[in-house]
Amino acid sequence: MTEQGAPAGARRARGERANGERPSGERPSGERASSSQRGRAFSSERAPEEEALHVQRREDGVAVVRIDVPGEPVNTLRGSFVGEFHRVFDTLEHDPHVDAVVFASGKKGSFIAGADIALFDQFRSAEDGVRLSRLGQEAMSRIAGFRKPVVAAIDGACLGGGLELALACHARIATDSPETALGLPEVQLGVLPGSGGTQRLPRLVGVSAALDMMLTGRRVRARRARRMGLVDDVVRASILIDVAAAAARSRVGQAEEQKRLSEMLSDREVLAEFALAGNPVGRALLFDQAHRRMMRKSRGNYPAPKRILQVVRLGLEDGFDAGLTAEARAFGELAASSESQHLRSLFFATTDLKKDSGSDEPVRPRPVRKVGVLGAGLMGAGVAHVTATKAKLPVRMKDRDADGVLSGLRYVRGLLDGDVKRRRRTASEAHTLMLQVSATTDFRGFADADVVVEAVFEDLALKQNMLREVERVGRDDVIFASNTSSIPIAHIAEASAHPETVVGMHYFSPVHKMPLLEVVATRDTAPWVVTTCVALGKKQGKHVIVVRDGAGFYTTRILIPFLNEAAHILSEGVSIEVIDGALVDFGFPVGPIKLIDEVGIDVGAKIGGVMKEALGDRAEPPAVLEKLIEDQRFGRKNKRGFYLYGGKKKGVDSSVYDALGIRLEKNPPEGRTVAWRCALAMVNEAARCFEEGILRSARDGDVGAVFGLGFPPFLGGPFRWIDWIGARDVVRRLRDLEKRYGPRFAPAPLLVSMAASDRTFFGRRQVQPGVRPRSQRASSGLLV
Repeated sequence: MTEQGAPAGARRARGERANGERPSGERPSGERASSSQRGRAFSSERAPEEEALHVQRREDGVAVVRIDVPGEPVNTLRGSFVGEFHRVFDTLEHDPHVDAVVFASGKKGSFIAGADIALFDQFRSAEDGVRLSRLGQEAMSRIAGFRKPVVAAIDGACLGGGLELALACHARIATDSPETALGLPEVQLGVLPGSGGTQRLPRLVGVSAALDMMLTGRRVRARRARRMGLVDDVVRASILIDVAAAAARSRVGQAEEQKRLSEMLSDREVLAEFALAGNPVGRALLFDQAHRRMMRKSRGNYPAPKRILQVVRLGLEDGFDAGLTAEARAFGELAASSESQHLRSLFFATTDLKKDSGSDEPVRPRPVRKVGVLGAGLMGAGVAHVTATKAKLPVRMKDRDADGVLSGLRYVRGLLDGDVKRRRRTASEAHTLMLQVSATTDFRGFADADVVVEAVFEDLALKQNMLREVERVGRDDVIFASNTSSIPIAHIAEASAHPETVVGMHYFSPVHKMPLLEVVATRDTAPWVVTTCVALGKKQGKHVIVVRDGAGFYTTRILIPFLNEAAHILSEGVSIEVIDGALVDFGFPVGPIKLIDEVGIDVGAKIGGVMKEALGDRAEPPAVLEKLIEDQRFGRKNKRGFYLYGGKKKGVDSSVYDALGIRLEKNPPEGRTVAWRCALAMVNEAARCFEEGILRSARDGDVGAVFGLGFPPFLGGPFRWIDWIGARDVVRRLRDLEKRYGPRFAPAPLLVSMAASDRTFFGRRQVQPGVRPRSQRASSGLLV
C-alpha cells in the first residue's frame, strides 16, 4: 500500500496532514486576495461586536479560535465568515507567540452545522454559486497550507462546510458525545460539497467510504469516524481542547516534511485500497458500480449524485486543482437547479415547523410526564418506542391479551437490540430505555397518563369504547389522541364527556422510520391540547403538521385518489410492473400497487369506504379491489396479494390477473403518462384540501405529502410542483383527463381561479388557505 493510501493510524503516527495541497495561502487560481477583498460577495462586513470568531492565546503557544455565531443556537458559516476568517488567520500567521492553532466551537454540543443555506437565495445565476464555492475553497486551502499546525476540536454536529473545514485541518479530535456526528449532507439539498470536500474526503478515508458519505448524506458517529480515519482521536469533552492543543504542538516544525510527502504522492494512489491504482479498467469498474447503485436509488431524478461521482473521479485522475475547479462549477450549476430549489424549500419548511406551536393562539403546551398507548401492534409499539427512546418518557402499553402485550414488548426490544448491534447505543442504554416501557391487558397504570394514544383497529365503535374507558380511569384533562387514518375525530369525540381533549395523532408506519406526525384538531379541540400534542410529537423526533378534522384529514385524503387511479389503470389492462415502475421512476419510493399490498388490501377497502362516504364519486374505487377480498387476498399480512411473498420467487403474482378478470394490454401507455395521471389525482385533491381550510398552509401540505406519503422531494411537494408547472398547465392537463375518464378529474375550483388570475401558492401573489373562489363563496358558509 502506498503512503497516501496507508491506514489512518500510520498517517497519524508520522503527523501527515492528509490533504495534499499547496503552500500557505495559495489560491486555487490567480493571486491571493487581501483580507479586505475576501468574503464580500454575499454580505456586508459585520460590526466587531457581531463577529463570530474569537481568539484565545494559551501559554503553551497554541491559539484557540472559537466560532460562536451570535444569537443562534448552532454555528453556521455565514456570508461574512470568509472575510472574518482571513483577518484572524492573517493575524495568527504573523504572531511570533503563536506556534499552532486549535479551531473549536464556542457553543456547547455544536461545532459547525454547515453553511448558511439562506445564502443560496441570493444567487442570481450559477456564476454566483461558483464564486461562493471558490471563496470557500480559498479559505479551506488557507487552513490546509497554513505554516502553523491547525487542529479541529470537534464537539457536536460537524456537518457540510463544518466538516470541510475540519478536513482542511492537519488533524481532527472529536468528543465521544452522542451529539457528535460528522457528515456531508449537501446531496440532500441538491448540491455537492463546495469547499473542497469532494477532493479531501476521498484522500483521507478512501474512495468507497467517501462516496458513501457524500452520495447518501449519512452521518457517522465519532468512534466510527476514528475507525475510518476521519478523526485522529476520540476523547471526553472535558479534555477536548487540551488534547487538541497537544496534537497541534506535536506537529510544530513538520510543515516542510508534510509538504514534501504530499508532493511525492500521486492523486491516483488513493485507489490503492482497491488494488486499482494505475489500472484504468479497474478504476472505471469502481465508478461504474457506484453509478449503477446511484441510479437504482435516484432513478436519475437527482442531478447532484451524478455530479459528485464526476467531480470525485476527475479530481483523482486529473489532480487536486482540477477537482476543485470542477467542484466549484458543479456547485454553482446544481445550486441554480429546480431540484435544489425544491429540496431547499423543504429544508426551510421543516425548520419553520420546529418553531411552530401548532396553534395561532399564544397557548403554551402542558407538560407530559407519562404516555399511554392502546394497542401493542406494529403501530402502537412503534409509538411506544419513539416515546421512550426519543421523548425519554415512560410509556404504558395495553393490548387485549398476553400474546399481544408480549408481541409489542418484543417489537420495542428488537428495535433497541438493533441499535446496539449497529452501535448507535450501548447495551446498558438500551436496557435503561426498555425499563421505560411497561404493558398490561387492562387499564391499570393509565390513571396518571397525560396523553393516551389510541392505535387499535380502524373501527369507530371500538375507538369510542376505548375513549370511554380512558375517561373512566383517567383524569378529566387526559388527552385522548386517536391514531386513526381516516375516521373523522369529531365522530370519535361524540362518545366523550370532554370533547375538547380529543385530538388526532396520525403516525405513519413504521413509526421509528417515518418522520411525519399529523395532528388533527376538531372544532372543539382546545388549543392547549393541540400545542401539547405538537410538542410531544417534536420530542418524538417528528415533523409535525396540524390539520383540520375531516374524512382522511390531509394525507389519507390525497393518498386515496392516487391509489384509486392506479387501480383504475390496472383494471384497464396495464400491468402492475408498468404502474409501479412508472411511479418509482417518477420519484415515489414505492409504487401504488405495492403500497396497497403493504397497507393491506382489506384495510385499504375499509378506508376507501369511509372516503367515498365523505367525498362521493371522486373517491370511488374500481370494483377490482372487492374481487381481491373475495379471493382472500389481503396483501403482505397473509402473503397473498398483488405480489409474491414467502418463497424464493419474487415479484408480481401473475395469478392476480385471473382473479381480477383482467387481460393485459399488449401496448400499454408510456410510464410517464401513467405517473402523471396518478400524480395529478393526488395534487388536485391537495388543492381541494387547501381550498377547504384542511391545511393551515401550503408549506404544511408539502411537508405532509413528502414526509408522510413519499411525494418526490425533488419536486418540493404538491404545492411547489403546481407553482413550478403553473396552475394553467395543471388545469389544462386535468381537463384533458376529465374528458377521457370522467368527473373525478374535474379541476379543483381553486386551481381554476388561480389559472385565471395568475396566482400561486408561494410568493408575492400567493393564495390563502380556506378561501374559496368567489363563485363558491355564497354556498360554502366560509367567512372570507
